[in-house]
Amino acid sequence: MAQTNVKDLLSAGVHFGHLTRKWNPNMAPYIYMERNGIHIISLYKTVAKIEEAKEAMRKIAASGRKILFVATKKQAKDIVAESAQKVKMPYITERWPGGMLTNFVTIRKAVKKMAAIDRMKQDGTFETLSKKEKLQIDRLRAKLEKNLGSIDDMTRLPGALFVVDIKREHIAIKEAKKLKIPIFAMVDTNSDPREVDFVIPSNDDATKSIGKIVSLMVDAVQEGLQERKSEKESQEQAKTEGAADATVAVHGEEASSVEEAKEKAPASDDEAQIDDSEKK
Repeated sequence: MAQTNVKDLLSAGVHFGHLTRKWNPNMAPYIYMERNGIHIISLYKTVAKIEEAKEAMRKIAASGRKILFVATKKQAKDIVAESAQKVKMPYITERWPGGMLTNFVTIRKAVKKMAAIDRMKQDGTFETLSKKEKLQIDRLRAKLEKNLGSIDDMTRLPGALFVVDIKREHIAIKEAKKLKIPIFAMVDTNSDPREVDFVIPSNDDATKSIGKIVSLMVDAVQEGLQERKSEKESQEQAKTEGAADATVAVHGEEASSVEEAKEKAPASDDEAQIDDSEKK
């Protein structure tokens, strides 16, 4: 796994915090200094925390569990959506659906409703409805797609959450904590790091900063997925080789059994006559 570079974080503006009057005292360990009324985050501490988060995220991805990316603020939406799609992970970039985690069964029902509407359109049932009913169903489908389309393949609770701006996504944080789901998050100087399991002290407002941190996390996920794929391939290869060895062993046993049977079999009449003539 490539080491995170402090210079890259510096050029992305990851070190810029909030105004000093808006700070959260619990972020004090991660603040390097104050400049022009703005807190500056210590990037060396950010790098250490990024490496810790990357390793944990890689392990979760390698285990086959999903990581849910959450970012509903304008400057983070597109970045998170594109990045999560690259590694085929679920994401929420519209309003957080209340009970998304704590009432997951109901959310899954809503997702299945989308699939049911799609089936209606395929089997022709949709065409039998009135114009008004069609319009209502289309609107419902569009609404569900907008809010839940990005999690349609998340069939169970995620293995972890990655959040941009924990103050804005406080409901998601609360639900994840209640279910003891690990939380990875970009935490700015105005937030409380105690709410998060894997804190990444960073500027959660600038597009470049968000893009940089998200790309590092996605790289870790990609590495975990690749590791899982390689492990599966090696297991399949081992199975194939094991089956081949077993086949060879069976054929070997069959051949030796035939030879033993021949040796133990009684002599035929012709063989017996030849033996008698040799004796005479």
